[in-house]
Amino acid sequence: MTWRKKNHTVGVKVLDDQHKGMMRVLNELHAAAMKGRVGEVAGPLLSQVSCTAREHFSTEEELMELTNYPALAEHRALHQALLATASEFLVRHDEGDITSYVQLLYFVRDWFIDHVKNQDKKYTGWMNEHGVK
Repeated sequence: MTWRKKNHTVGVKVLDDQHKGMMRVLNELHAAAMKGRVGEVAGPLLSQVSCTAREHFSTEEELMELTNYPALAEHRALHQALLATASEFLVRHDEGDITSYVQLLYFVRDWFIDHVKNQDKKYTGWMNEHGVK
């Protein structure tokens, strides 16, 4: 995945930086898969994806609360749904399902791209108007 300012920037520096970090971790997982190093790095990288997502969602939701973002509940539900699905992939990985990392990688990549472009961009104006940049 490549960061494209037009497609991925949401206009809030801390959130854009976190989005870039999430993209880096997903790219690391993909690179490991392409090099056949999944066995040695998949577990830690899957955990890192989960931790990075949780941290980002927490920051995003705190900013939404701070600015009284009207669609916070809806946005939070999207976050919770992703975390629930990611947890299922992690459980499968822990149980020895070596295909789970690939499925999680593609799921999170697609979710990430769609979420940033179609959900996160909705709050850009609101956050900026309320002093969050």
